[in-house]
Amino acid sequence: MRISLAWLNELAPIGTDVDTVAGALDALGLAVEEIHHIGGGVPGVVTARVLRTERHPDAAKVHRVYVDAGDGTERHVWCGAFNMQPGDVVPLATLGTEMPDGRRIERRGILGIDSEGMLCSAAELGDGNDHDGIWILPGDTPLGQPYSEALGLRSDVVFELDLTRNRPDCWGHLGVARDLAAHLGVRFDPPRPVLEPTGALRSAPVEIVDGDRCGRFTTTVISHVVVGPSPVDIAQRLLAGGMRPINNVVDASNLVMLELNAPNHAYDLDTLGGGGFRIRRARDGETIVTLDEVERTLAARDLVICDALDVPVGIGGIMGGRDSEISDATTVIALEVAWFEPTGIGQSAAHLGLRSEASARFERGVDPQGCLAAAARFVEILRLTCPDLVVHEGVVDVVAESCPPGRRSTMVRLDRVRRVLGLEFSVDAIASLIEPIGFEVSSVSEAADVIEVSLPSWRPDCDIDVDVIEEIARHHGYDRIGRIVPTSTVHGALSPRQRRRRQLRQVLLGAGITEAMPSPFLAPGDLERAGLDQPAIPIANPLVAEASLMRPSLRPGLLQAVAYNASHRRDDAALFEIGHVYPPGGLPLPDEREMLAVVLAGRDASAAVALWREIAAALGVGARLEQSRVPEGLHPTRSASLTNGPKVLGVLGEIHPRVLEDFDLSMRVAVLELDLTEILGRPEPVPVARAVSRFPSSDLDLAFVVAEEVPAEKVDKALRQGAGALLAELGLFDVYRGSGIDAGHRSLAYRLRLQAADRTLTDAEIAKVRDACVAAVAGVGGRLRS
Repeated sequence: MRISLAWLNELAPIGTDVDTVAGALDALGLAVEEIHHIGGGVPGVVTARVLRTERHPDAAKVHRVYVDAGDGTERHVWCGAFNMQPGDVVPLATLGTEMPDGRRIERRGILGIDSEGMLCSAAELGDGNDHDGIWILPGDTPLGQPYSEALGLRSDVVFELDLTRNRPDCWGHLGVARDLAAHLGVRFDPPRPVLEPTGALRSAPVEIVDGDRCGRFTTTVISHVVVGPSPVDIAQRLLAGGMRPINNVVDASNLVMLELNAPNHAYDLDTLGGGGFRIRRARDGETIVTLDEVERTLAARDLVICDALDVPVGIGGIMGGRDSEISDATTVIALEVAWFEPTGIGQSAAHLGLRSEASARFERGVDPQGCLAAAARFVEILRLTCPDLVVHEGVVDVVAESCPPGRRSTMVRLDRVRRVLGLEFSVDAIASLIEPIGFEVSSVSEAADVIEVSLPSWRPDCDIDVDVIEEIARHHGYDRIGRIVPTSTVHGALSPRQRRRRQLRQVLLGAGITEAMPSPFLAPGDLERAGLDQPAIPIANPLVAEASLMRPSLRPGLLQAVAYNASHRRDDAALFEIGHVYPPGGLPLPDEREMLAVVLAGRDASAAVALWREIAAALGVGARLEQSRVPEGLHPTRSASLTNGPKVLGVLGEIHPRVLEDFDLSMRVAVLELDLTEILGRPEPVPVARAVSRFPSSDLDLAFVVAEEVPAEKVDKALRQGAGALLAELGLFDVYRGSGIDAGHRSLAYRLRLQAADRTLTDAEIAKVRDACVAAVAGVGGRLRS
């Protein structure tokens, strides 16, 4: 929910100190997610008039817009929004403009045709949350001026609130202002308009058929309406709330919703069949075209608002219909303000896949007693642009049995408050806390131990005594209640090793690898079959001869699992196991160690290297790829050991072809094995946050010819040193031996992804990085492949 600070100050003088207001909101449980400063304007964005638009036969998602920025010069702009038409005034970001999101507007071409700027939405200018189209400014806006000056925009601060479902009243500025005024001890001065008829009797009759879904429905007929643009301050207020100004009637309706949390809808009475309303459940398969030009197929669970001829003109509580919407020819409207049962609105919104600003409020609960006040406020706002407005006698207010009563109350025991909050409150103290937000302490027992609290109609979330106690706690201040740490008979926590093991599992599962649990025992010959020349400890009393050895390696069991999957036509199994191995050597017990083994069927050694780098980054460990010795059972030229000083942390690469034959596997199998006893036993590194760049990246492909004896790791390291801090990603994507490459050499092709944290890289910077990388690889004996 977007809340405007300027708007709040019109309802209560809470001040303009942003930090103070944000802190008060957080203390009240209205969590502030973001703070936006709007209305200051973006230098370089001026007003321009649309001259004409053209579609290009080869561009389906954009069209050509020709605009005049007041100097008589026709400018051409490509635009992906289609909501403007000739004559409209729009904001034009001229060449060189720095946008709030960091983009710089430059001359860019599509299909060889340059664009001389960019047309902007309110969201792109930081003046709202509307991404649906270009911001259409009032038609009399002067051209060629900075748009903020031309519109007279005021600077404002908008708080993005993360509201919980138990605070429906704060979906309107009035509810937030009420809370803040009580918290800060200032005067709360809400609008108090009165709906006074000024014209002859004329009404829009209402028939509620399904009163369990519609508890209240009011209609007011208003004539002498002149449809046109809203004043700038109203338009800016709507933009701050995340809504696009449309016309003075629709804008007044939306403003009432954002201010009072009272969704309402204005119908063109002259197009309303029979001049009245009928509210009922839909018939299965019944259709309606809503305001968004989409035909909706309804079900019996949905509530429809029909005209007096029983033709649907809106989906109750969600969206109005297209055929009765306000147009430039509208002169008489029927204003509807209603209360709908929340659960049904939520179910219909989910079923139709249609959520609107109105449905978000109705499904949380609105004030059932606020319908007439909302109508009066609508009239007050519309009169700003329609001074001759006439409100006709005959306001219709139909109330069904399902409508919540105007007055509810609950009994609250003072000792219950004491037990829940751990503090002593007097009756006067409780009244001083909750009466400013609309609750009333209406009676007290003789023993002064029980109070009766009247609950305001705009707080449907409050029903029983603990709800009132929560309000007492909020306005007393959670931070003043104090903390009591509960005692527990259960002691302990995860050790650093356990936390890191869980983190490792998350990395593996996130990479799409499935955990396997092969048997921890091996049969004689399993090690030889896996290419491992290792002794194994025999079990003195095995249950079966096929499981008579304690495993010194996890690899045989996982290879058997891969072979089993391949025999069932699953050639891409990706499996891992974290378990213990038992190599001989320890006396009197074996040298038990915790290991990780990963096998990736159908993938080559580069997949194992990539996985190792992910694990190394997550756990904060480092190792170099040592290719001077071939690990047992692995491919002689596609494998390496992972070493850190004198310690071997593991091995990676591909399974030896001879081993694959023994397991009847026809595909490559990548493997990664790590000694977790060594890795998880190391101190946890301190995590360092790294900002995500908002700027585009650039790819650079380089191929080098290096001798066979030069490990790819050296080239990799040289490239990382050469690219420096601009390197975001590095990958080896091709290894080539053959024609054009000298004997005893191979070609290694790398893709470097370059990205800066604070800017878009220029061609000169990319060229400089390229030269540095070529020089770095030359230092390890490589040359750029021509």
